[in-house]
Amino acid sequence: MWRVDLGGVGGHGGPVGQEEVRHGVAMSNLDQPLFDGAEATKRDLIDYLEAVGERLVAVLRDRPLSVVRIRPGQPAFMQKNLPKYTPEWVRRVTVWAESSRREISYALCDDVRTLLWFGNQRAVEYHPTLLPADHALGPTHLVLDLDPSPGQTFRHAADAAKLIRTALANDGLAGAVKTSGAKGVHVFVPVEPGTPVEDAAAATRAIAARAERLDPDLATTAFIKEDRAGKVFLDSTRAGGATVVAAYSPRIRPGTPVSFPLTWSQLDEVTPTDFTLRPALTRLADRDPWRTEMPAPQRLPDDLIAEGHTIPVARVQAMHEGKRRARARRAGADTPPSG
Repeated sequence: MWRVDLGGVGGHGGPVGQEEVRHGVAMSNLDQPLFDGAEATKRDLIDYLEAVGERLVAVLRDRPLSVVRIRPGQPAFMQKNLPKYTPEWVRRVTVWAESSRREISYALCDDVRTLLWFGNQRAVEYHPTLLPADHALGPTHLVLDLDPSPGQTFRHAADAAKLIRTALANDGLAGAVKTSGAKGVHVFVPVEPGTPVEDAAAATRAIAARAERLDPDLATTAFIKEDRAGKVFLDSTRAGGATVVAAYSPRIRPGTPVSFPLTWSQLDEVTPTDFTLRPALTRLADRDPWRTEMPAPQRLPDDLIAEGHTIPVARVQAMHEGKRRARARRAGADTPPSG
């Protein structure tokens, strides 16, 4: 059960003595490097978040949010539970985490002020859940995460995305595409409200399997890395309460690239390094391509759902296969050599 807290009206963005204030949030240390290899300062991050503001908030609104933060000289870390010093005006939702047997207080980033407060906390990456806070509405999108194998490039992921697009079109569906901010590509398929989580997950598996059949030399649905044979992994496991990096979110990667929305025709023209903080803003101007390129919500065809329910859940199948292989290795080690 998820419990939503609307928040109050007080609070502040950090300790006193700040350099400047943005949208009511006091900022600090804006001219420090963002992280090693970022080629950007914290000010660059805040400038970007402020400029992209409502477009990023539209992707995050009403969704439990995890962020990836990075402090100077320390490794990046993912933050789910809000810290105690979070301003009371930040909306939040309380989620029971079965794995850790405790409640987690997630932020709901519903306005630019909250976004800039996170930026001032050096939150670089923004990972909302596929389920909204009112999880009774069901997932809003299917997500296919296309991940190149070592030695492959973004171009291979782009070609795999075209397989996904063809598989969707063969069943009367359409999706929107964006860079992951690394070497990969994300395809989002909007679905009508009320779609059961299990059916959405099944349909995602079926789309990946159909795309794999279109070109098995390029793409694979093999969850275990050693089974991918240098192919693009069509990851169909982003379902239910899973998260995925938001469109317009920066990434903690060299140069600070952005997960950037594309038209399908742009897949052949760009690379992820085209979309670091400053160039991304120049390319965007006042446009919102994630909104304009996203199809209307669609009903999932019965045949797609039915096929997906015959496909094992990848993580579960991989877990069992891993245990089987471990037993086989142990058995082989215990077998004395012949001769």
